[in-house]
Amino acid sequence: MPAHYLDHLPADLLARAAKIRLAVFDVDGTLTDGRLWYGEDGRETKVFHVHDGLGLKLLQAHGVEVAIITARISHPVALRAEELKIANVYQGQSDKLACFRELLAALGLSAEQAAFIGDDLPDLPSMRQAGLAVAVANAHPWVAEQAHWVTTKSGGMGAVREVCDLILMAQGKADTERERWQ
Repeated sequence: MPAHYLDHLPADLLARAAKIRLAVFDVDGTLTDGRLWYGEDGRETKVFHVHDGLGLKLLQAHGVEVAIITARISHPVALRAEELKIANVYQGQSDKLACFRELLAALGLSAEQAAFIGDDLPDLPSMRQAGLAVAVANAHPWVAEQAHWVTTKSGGMGAVREVCDLILMAQGKADTERERWQ
């Protein structure tokens, strides 16, 4: 059997990921590649990676809450969240940390039980509070240097799936999923 692509991760990272009960994701640059697309009619479109979507569904199926906190307001984000049955969607959040803290309180979770995944400076305050801070591969260097882990894939290109797989693996649930699909 080939080695799992997440083998050889540091024990402290796996210990952090094992505690996660809430995974919070930024959108632009994390769930997407960060580019903003506007049609001639002014409508915004976004591109989401299907692997990321399945990863988010798998987290939810294994009891990990998924949330989105983004500074922008975008109809495509609402549609994608609805499709993935993500109930905790917070758009237009200029203070992501305040939103993150309110979400933790509402769910009765500690910051240590939460992961925050982002790519740019507005994500840093929440990442600093989270028990697991993840930067996507194309994150701004100032964000990457403060993360507990940096994905190998870029935002919008499967980075979110890497995070989901990490959490599932650390919690002993990845092999169940691998076997389920064989």
